[in-house]
Amino acid sequence: MSFSVRRILALVIKEIHQLRRDPPTLGMILGIPLVQLFVFAAAINMNPKNLPTAIVIGDPGPFARSVVAALENSSYFRVVTETEDPSRARRLLQESRVTFVVEIPVNFTRDIVRGTNPSLLIEADATDPAAAANALSAFNGLAGTALRDDLVGPMAARAQGPAPFTTVQHLLYNPESITQYNIVPGLLGVILTMTMVLMTCLALTRERERGTYENLLAMPATPLEIMIGKISPNVLIGAVQSSAILVAAHWYFRVPIIGSVGLLSLALVIFITANLAVGYTFSTIAQNQLQAMQMTTFFLLPNILLTGFAFPFLGMPGWAQAIGNVLPATHLLRIVRGVMLKANGLQEIWPDLWPLALFNLTVGVIALLRFRRTLD
Repeated sequence: MSFSVRRILALVIKEIHQLRRDPPTLGMILGIPLVQLFVFAAAINMNPKNLPTAIVIGDPGPFARSVVAALENSSYFRVVTETEDPSRARRLLQESRVTFVVEIPVNFTRDIVRGTNPSLLIEADATDPAAAANALSAFNGLAGTALRDDLVGPMAARAQGPAPFTTVQHLLYNPESITQYNIVPGLLGVILTMTMVLMTCLALTRERERGTYENLLAMPATPLEIMIGKISPNVLIGAVQSSAILVAAHWYFRVPIIGSVGLLSLALVIFITANLAVGYTFSTIAQNQLQAMQMTTFFLLPNILLTGFAFPFLGMPGWAQAIGNVLPATHLLRIVRGVMLKANGLQEIWPDLWPLALFNLTVGVIALLRFRRTLD
């Protein structure tokens, strides 16, 4: 049979008509890239500012107030609490509610007046080194400028000389800023999201395309029983994947696991189930496997870019952080880093554990409501 441009043209026209008759697929093909472009381009920021900071006030004098004002004016620090109790501030740091703790020592003002150069301590949560790097650099520059307008009278000559105090930095939980300590826990969430959603997003669409969906409906099983039956075997697969990743992280990449493995396992089971429920929900909405795969891609990219895995979470604008806080991978990332690097217990991870459970329940209810008992 000879080559025919006419036959090729006829096939092209046929494919165009098929696309035109499938608006959902066409809409996702055109709409998803545009949405992702504008959302991610506006959300990603490699230079995070307004990072939450706790101030330990050991000396409430005027020089201390000028240092606090200089921190806020630098735009890198946002003071969320001031306290006289160092243990309370460090607890906020451990719970990831602040990124920095700045401690102004007792007799700070007196030592500056006497010219003994007191030390100003900043402790940083270094589980994500990239998030704090620029802020720490800005903090080092404060020593020479923060008190320049306060050094008057007999101290005026010191305003042009060496800094009246020194800055000391302590990087906590990852003092050597090892990249694997940040990346490997994040990869655990991303890999599980990708594989778990993919496993169940084709659960029902595959049944429809193979012609076995009618047999599934004919079974004496409720929608809840069908969903549990589709999801349950994959929970074990997710557990095996999690174990393999954690073993590799600890023994090959030398990422410490200093917290409770049992607590980490509980969070992982909830997270795995949540992502399996997401994939199952996609399978109840999609008309075919192509649509299910497109939905999976649309869900996966935010879990890479808006959760704090690839880019600093606190560097994103407020609306992007709101989206990120809905995604289960955001909460798992905080839990895994907290348990592995900070030895966080249930009390510390609870603010991220209950949103995971709530997400799991919500998505499961949506899947049950979307489940169709008919073939059309």
